[in-house]
Amino acid sequence: MARLRSEHRRNEIARLAASHGLTSVEELSARFGVTASTIRRDLALLTAQGKLARTYGGALSLEPHPEASLRQRLGEAHEAKQAIAAWAATQVVPGENVVLDGGSTNAALAAELKDFRGLSVATIGLTSLEALTEAEGIEVILLGGRLRTVSQSFVGPVTEAALERMTFDRAFIGADGVRADRGICEKDLEQTRLKELMMSRADHVYVLAHGAKLGVAPFHAWAVMPARWTLVTDDSATPEQLRPFEAAGVEVVVVDVVDLAPEGLEDTGA
Repeated sequence: MARLRSEHRRNEIARLAASHGLTSVEELSARFGVTASTIRRDLALLTAQGKLARTYGGALSLEPHPEASLRQRLGEAHEAKQAIAAWAATQVVPGENVVLDGGSTNAALAAELKDFRGLSVATIGLTSLEALTEAEGIEVILLGGRLRTVSQSFVGPVTEAALERMTFDRAFIGADGVRADRGICEKDLEQTRLKELMMSRADHVYVLAHGAKLGVAPFHAWAVMPARWTLVTDDSATPEQLRPFEAAGVEVVVVDVVDLAPEGLEDTGA
């Protein structure tokens, strides 16, 4: 278990370096709750693997930042996404109309909603559709269009035309990155246009993003945020990451993540 957790930490370090650029040893030590010497060993190993270039006090990614497939995302930050989805489900009231964006966190939310009654759920995500296929108490609406295979979700003018004929009580939106000053970062403009449309059609907007997605900009397409929205993240988010959102007047919800590791097993830094 310790080895698995160490490998997961190193994968997260490589991903953070790719999205942030320069990452300090001190920041990584605080984020992962391990010593600076453990982080330095991680950086040395990642450098030897050709994934990072060491700099004074930190690391710089050597790899381009391709868009991760949905299959890859399903394995990232699993506990955080489950905790965020569980909290988001508590905001939904039977009888409401809600719309779910694509992505792994919204797929987890769909699974949380499957036992609801008297609910209408529209979604662009195939994984959310799969989770709700046998939900007898839910009216499920698939917002079809052009399928983006990498994200297993629909985009384009057909999807937009369907959305323009609907309104929602709540919209739950995913993100590749989210910044207080720019909005939601995505791979292409079709995605950002669709997110803006979903948000404009809803009374309440929630952006579901675990801590590693806050303040990062892996791509160059942006969705502009509405005047009022709620950021839902997990307790890995640091005060420094949250401060810009709070200063901008965004409602911030931080959910606690339950550690699913068996008791008595601790990360030794191996």
